Amino acid sequence: MSAPLQLSLFDAPDAAAVAAAAAPALVPVPAVPHASVSGVAPPAAVPAPVPAGVAVAFTHPRANREVRLAQCLVGYEFRRARRRTIGFVVGPEGLTVSAPRWVPRAEVDAALQEKARWILRRLHEARERAHRLGAARVDWRDGTTLPYLGEPLVVVVDPRAGAAAGGVLLRDGAEPALPGVAQRTLHVGLAHPAQPAQLRDAVQSWLKREALRVFEARCAHFVPRLGVRLTRLALSSAATRWGSASADGAIRLNWRLIHFALPVIDYVLVHELAHLRHMDHSPRFWDVVGSVVPDYRDAREQLRDPVLPVFD
Repeated sequence: MSAPLQLSLFDAPDAAAVAAAAAPALVPVPAVPHASVSGVAPPAAVPAPVPAGVAVAFTHPRANREVRLAQCLVGYEFRRARRRTIGFVVGPEGLTVSAPRWVPRAEVDAALQEKARWILRRLHEARERAHRLGAARVDWRDGTTLPYLGEPLVVVVDPRAGAAAGGVLLRDGAEPALPGVAQRTLHVGLAHPAQPAQLRDAVQSWLKREALRVFEARCAHFVPRLGVRLTRLALSSAATRWGSASADGAIRLNWRLIHFALPVIDYVLVHELAHLRHMDHSPRFWDVVGSVVPDYRDAREQLRDPVLPVFD
């Protein structure tokens, strides 16, 4: 028997969306989903011109050649490969250039100059993203902060919480919090000083339990409204998908969605439930999504290029 048809949140109706960027549009993190949900992602902004006389350097850790593009000195990794064209890849480490064995260096240099604008834009984007990822790395200690349902959550090492279910207790502030100010605290029943790995594992386990609880509650709300038959709901830790649906009525949702506000969670969940009626991204499918989540485009934009907490 063949496997049931599956359709991911990232199966975009327009293939041009994938070709429009060197990296997919929804870069979960290391663990964050990357591809665009539908349509073509908006073009990346071109970085401001570098002031005259100011040299900006980008150096690949395995750089074996250098080139000056505008006011930028770029050290890149050069490879000879079995291919017919000159290829450029900009990743977290920098620029890699691959060329056929028969292409002379002068032709490679000319191609670099021709693609200079694109290369510099991608290098700036990669550097900015690396900075964002670095800032998102969690320092596992008493008082660290994580996003939970779109709001900051302060982690508190509290041995008294050991008696709570799972050894973790969530407390909500009595007064409304100011924007960006944590109102919730998560009390983790560990002794001082807690080892970072212990704290990470306890918090991650709690977040997964919370994700399943929230997803189940939202399914109970939306399934009757959509008139679909849900056979199974499961958590996913996929690196490239926020969710997926199968023709047999099962859906999977990435537990990292628990970091987002409820409207974003609702959009992804409804997106997958709508696939139980239309296993495509046709206008009929989007009509179903919009019938219960009319502002789904706003929620989808928040998934374009998120940087989630880096746990490891």
